[in-house]
Amino acid sequence: MGISLPQEAGVLILSLTAPFLLCGMNNVPAVQEPAVILAMGAVVLLSVFLVVYLTMRHKKAVDPLFYVFAELSFTCMVGLTNALEQDGYIKGFMGFYLKKGEPYLTTSYAIMMCYWDGIVHFTLQLLMVRRLSQGTSFRSHGLFWAGSSIANQIVFIPGIVIGKYGSSILPAFWRNIPFLVLPIYCAVALLCRPREMPVIPADEVAAQQKKSVLTRPVDLLLSLMLLGGMAFTVLRAFVVLDCRLDMCFTFIYQYEPYLKDNVAFPKVMMLAFLFYGLPLMGACVYGLNTPGNGWMLDWTLLFAGAMTQAQWCHIGASLHSHTPFTYRIPSDAWRVVMGLNVVYMAVPLLLALRCALLPAYFMPVVPKGQADKEKKRK
Repeated sequence: MGISLPQEAGVLILSLTAPFLLCGMNNVPAVQEPAVILAMGAVVLLSVFLVVYLTMRHKKAVDPLFYVFAELSFTCMVGLTNALEQDGYIKGFMGFYLKKGEPYLTTSYAIMMCYWDGIVHFTLQLLMVRRLSQGTSFRSHGLFWAGSSIANQIVFIPGIVIGKYGSSILPAFWRNIPFLVLPIYCAVALLCRPREMPVIPADEVAAQQKKSVLTRPVDLLLSLMLLGGMAFTVLRAFVVLDCRLDMCFTFIYQYEPYLKDNVAFPKVMMLAFLFYGLPLMGACVYGLNTPGNGWMLDWTLLFAGAMTQAQWCHIGASLHSHTPFTYRIPSDAWRVVMGLNVVYMAVPLLLALRCALLPAYFMPVVPKGQADKEKKRK
């Protein structure tokens, strides 16, 4: 009897070949030209897809998202290899790629992004592959992962173009476009799938939805924290837009000088928070104060994934040794800045957790009399 290898184990083994492939390419001069690097990248990704496809072709029905997770798991190991080499833990893997492929991967932001890819995204993808193979739901994990992956690229790609590396973009830059398109496709696909909802009696739903926010201390606290997050978002957006107010001047020089780093990643991130995060925070405040907004159960997961990934990269980059010393958090403001950024990251996570654990308030509003009818049947 043959041994059946779990699908997540197969994806793991395939992904772990990435460092060996990089090491081989690093020692073959013929594949170290910019155009060849892009072509080789396309060939490698196509080969990974073919290996996965041929492995799964005997299955009757394979979810298309399985191929996305398997493909991106391989690239996550490439990112983790880069992060480990930049921090001096390994060497001899990424030299050729950083010179002729994507030199901006040496920045502190990119290093923190690669760590997140190689640890968090990789773990989530293996978990979702396992759930796919078992036929269990992975919708919530997938929405968190999709939000994180989309946030990753909407900062990374524009930051490359408008930052100091924008004048010397090499062909390998274009490999980042599919990594934006695929998570968006996954997010849309997951949002179109039915949501698993717990069975909650109509009278309990009605009772929750009659409560004012003043009688729901957790929701009141989350609403206030979201309002505070909105103010913090506007402040940092004004700072990166060179606002001349004394408050902005003080903040940029005494608290978060990293916002002025010429790699442009922090500037793009603050503008992404302004144009995407700020409206979502406002919508979530509305959702916490108005019953029956079922979209909160999905969008808080996307929002939590996006904000956690972005803040991880921002906090890590502002402390990393690859960031010039003048742009790092000043030692006398370290506690204040770290506290603000950690809370800013924690609020979306807490909001998503609250929605997942106690969803009754966000379920469709119970029609008048339905709760009483259910009580009578009981």
